[in-house]
Amino acid sequence: MSLRERCLLEAISNLRCGDCFAQTARNDTRSSGGTFVKTTLSFSNWISFLGRQARDWKVTVMRTSFDRLAYQMVFPYLSIYILALGASATQLGFVISFGMMLAGLLAPFTGWYIDRIGPKKIYLLGIGMLGVSYLTYGLARDWTITFIAMIAYWVGFSVSNHSCATVCGNCLANSDRATGMMICETFGAGLLGMAGPILGAALVALFGGVNEAGIRPLFFLAFLFSLGTFVFVSVQLSNQHWKPANAASPHLLRDLHQVLKDGRNLKRWLIIASIGGLPLGMVFPFSQVFAHEIKGANEFFLAAMVTCAALSSILFAIPLGRLADKIGRKKILFATIPLFWLSNLILIWSPHPIFLLVAGALQGFFYIGGPIAGAMERELVPAEQMGRWLGIARLIKMLTNACFTALAGIVWDKVGPQFVFLTFVAIDLIVRVPLLLAMPETLRLRTERAALVESGD
Repeated sequence: MSLRERCLLEAISNLRCGDCFAQTARNDTRSSGGTFVKTTLSFSNWISFLGRQARDWKVTVMRTSFDRLAYQMVFPYLSIYILALGASATQLGFVISFGMMLAGLLAPFTGWYIDRIGPKKIYLLGIGMLGVSYLTYGLARDWTITFIAMIAYWVGFSVSNHSCATVCGNCLANSDRATGMMICETFGAGLLGMAGPILGAALVALFGGVNEAGIRPLFFLAFLFSLGTFVFVSVQLSNQHWKPANAASPHLLRDLHQVLKDGRNLKRWLIIASIGGLPLGMVFPFSQVFAHEIKGANEFFLAAMVTCAALSSILFAIPLGRLADKIGRKKILFATIPLFWLSNLILIWSPHPIFLLVAGALQGFFYIGGPIAGAMERELVPAEQMGRWLGIARLIKMLTNACFTALAGIVWDKVGPQFVFLTFVAIDLIVRVPLLLAMPETLRLRTERAALVESGD
């Protein structure tokens, strides 16, 4: 559900490449008794696409992929592990909530410092925190210690993803953005995302099954992956950054006002994005516990659910990203959102663990829709405000998610586990979808803004 430096020098070439890519996209549209839209890249277009992208973007794709490998390895068992250490579902909700809340409070400061010193140091700090998180999980002998691990994870996740998002936002031209983000999604959540659960299931089975002792070794291996990506980014990532003119010292209210004053759609987007991100804390941490405790899934079914989600990314992420770069972001979002609702309903009503694989496959559309929504988020503001805007957005999203995650744990214990998932579907349907309908399409928004600035209007 992640860098900003060489790309300013490449902005002009990116714009030119965007024109070339738009022409290629037009050439990809062919008629045969009707209109056929080609949504995949040919080999030559692959070479052209990758060749014109900034090196820093490619570094983030590689790092994100191996980070996802580590996370997908531990994800099917993380909540089960915390419960095995003695936590209740309510306590699990508060553990996750506390970590997300602290990460959210730090998010605006992350954006300020990215805007001022560039993303590399901030990125490395985030990766380091992820390593600390995995190591702490591995060493924990009581669920209360997982508060430290969860705080370190969410701070590290937020800081590293914020840096990575800044690079994507500034390094990719509008005509390439959704495709570029989907390439990252395909390799991270897809190819290596499939390897992670398989490796995790094999290790859990080797060390004794779905219990504290069987799950613990996964965290030490994830720590080694984080250490490797830290070294990789420190060596390969440049120190370039986009510094806004007349940069002032951090000031929450002033910067919040500056970013939001010229965009009424930004306020609406904060609500849309906050609800769209709720599954990270409200759904996914509880879905594996539900599958294991309520539906009887063993370590192999738990891993297979995550693998099926990764398979969805492999099959659909790049084609849907290409389509979003042609016909717009909103149309693709409206196609993927109901599929994630369906995954929750199948999870609740599945009569046999085999149906959990279908639920897992449909969960993958959350990770496909996320980068497309992320592309919209980055296109709502000019490049010089990117860090602060993403920081403000992350603050609101994380605080909202923290509140609903704590609520989810209480609902699980006091009302019923299935109502955790039904509550999210209802909120998404009643609140987010109508607001998304009212949002403008952002595909050409930044290009149009740049044209207005250039013309002096």
